[in-house]
Amino acid sequence: MDYPVDASALLEESASGSLGEWMRAGWGKLTVGNILYTLALLLACLAAVRLVMALAEKLTARTALDGRVRTYVLRGLRALLYVLTALVAAGSLGVDVTSLVAMVSVFGLAVSLAVQDMLSNVAGGIVLLVSKPFTLGDYVDTGCGEGEVAEIGLTHTRLDAPGGQRIMLPNSKLVAGQIINYTVRGVRRADHAVSASYDDAPEAVRRACLAALERVPGVLPDPAPQVVLTGYGESAIDYRVRFWTRTEDYWDAHFASLEELYQAFAREGVTMTYNHLNVHIVDPHLTKEK
Repeated sequence: MDYPVDASALLEESASGSLGEWMRAGWGKLTVGNILYTLALLLACLAAVRLVMALAEKLTARTALDGRVRTYVLRGLRALLYVLTALVAAGSLGVDVTSLVAMVSVFGLAVSLAVQDMLSNVAGGIVLLVSKPFTLGDYVDTGCGEGEVAEIGLTHTRLDAPGGQRIMLPNSKLVAGQIINYTVRGVRRADHAVSASYDDAPEAVRRACLAALERVPGVLPDPAPQVVLTGYGESAIDYRVRFWTRTEDYWDAHFASLEELYQAFAREGVTMTYNHLNVHIVDPHLTKEK
């Protein structure tokens, strides 16, 4: 069974214990020699930190990591080294480092409990920057929304939808969900479902559809457009029209092809079926006479 954790109470209890012990421990042992030794040790540690950071910057620059990921890694490493330097300096002064580490650990636990959702989004942002499922300018469908990637932040990713909406998505949801990237290959396939009467031969329907696509700007010849029979309905034969365009031409070709298909069916004499209801009115007088 999970029990709720009061982060503030946990921190307060730790502060009253560990902090008091830390403040009382070792301060009576301070001497001029001890202070000078600590200062020398501190300067040596800071010089070592600068050396390690310079080496880390050179090593990370040779990797394929995103620039922002390298920045986050280097900042985290620098913070860790400074914390270790502080612990070494405190230990040289005779301070009980164990109590100090315990206090810092409890404080870190309390903070992590308070901002766990944000930390989850930060972790998701780092995963996105490392794995690169999309980049700025890509058109993606995330299941929670689709649009052009306008910003990839540490906690959220912003999409600009075709309708002008601005969609802010938490990175944790993006990492856990499915992402469809329509831009990464540079081309995109369009699909239209059409139906024609049983009186129209499939070859005539294919001819009309292909003739329509020849009049649409942006339709790529390779891969070649396809018209396939997909099923037999109650009153019509179902077809699927497929063609490829460049990603930036997709929407123009999508809408233009719908108009051209309608006009091509009319030119070729192909009946584009639709659901309708036939109503027969019977004269009751004629029925009685019979």
